[in-house]
Amino acid sequence: MRRSFPLHLACLAAMAAPAVAAPPALPLWEAGIVGGVASTPAYPGADDRSTRTLALPLVIYRGKVLRADRSGVSARLFDSDRVELDVGFAASLPARSRDVALRDGMPDLRSLVEFGPRLKVLLAAPDAVSRVRLELPLRAPFELGHGFQRHGFVFEPRIVYETGSDGGIWQAAASAGAVVGNAGLHAYFYDVAPQYATPWRPAYQAHGGLMATRVGLNLSRRLGPDWRVFGLVRYDHLGHAVNRDSPLLRRDGGWSAGMGVTWTLYRSAARAWD
Repeated sequence: MRRSFPLHLACLAAMAAPAVAAPPALPLWEAGIVGGVASTPAYPGADDRSTRTLALPLVIYRGKVLRADRSGVSARLFDSDRVELDVGFAASLPARSRDVALRDGMPDLRSLVEFGPRLKVLLAAPDAVSRVRLELPLRAPFELGHGFQRHGFVFEPRIVYETGSDGGIWQAAASAGAVVGNAGLHAYFYDVAPQYATPWRPAYQAHGGLMATRVGLNLSRRLGPDWRVFGLVRYDHLGHAVNRDSPLLRRDGGWSAGMGVTWTLYRSAARAWD
């Protein structure tokens, strides 16, 4: 979804360590800069695309409760050898309707911030640097700049495979899953209120259900102690989406891609015990 891809660039940039590291090899925290470019559909099913260049501060924190790493920003509530429960966060950048032909004359899609519980289950650990896990996040999206209005719920179950080389020079992750939302979330993207209806864009009321199925691949390589390059590609299939009949949903699928570089400026002397 358009919502999370820009943030995913920053999350991927946090892939600065082996998938399974022997403690206490890693710093408790690292800080630096991440820059990159991403191209993605303006929203799921849109004809128009959006290309963004980003330069953001990069913070990695490996605390026992609060963490900011490759999976995003989270607060651990429960952790065992195989099961972890935390509170996850996500965010998005806005899409202006004047830049999207299908939404011309309609309200802009503002930035969304999301948070909610996420259950992670370790399914297998084939070797010291590989993991297969099931992730079950349930989040509530809130719209910024509009009274912090909530737009339903989103459920994004997925299977993730992570691997890398010894020492973390190469890192890779592949995932497959689905995006399911209730009527409130779908309405944000696919509703056409009567006052915005036109001869080519009839009024439409969205329903809850499947939004997309999704596969993704992330790669990164360390170039030195302080530098890492990364890339990612993702495909969303909307051919079976519950709101396939919305006049705002024109594409059965959409590719997203991005690449960038991170520069680590500071590291803590304290080490992290995961």
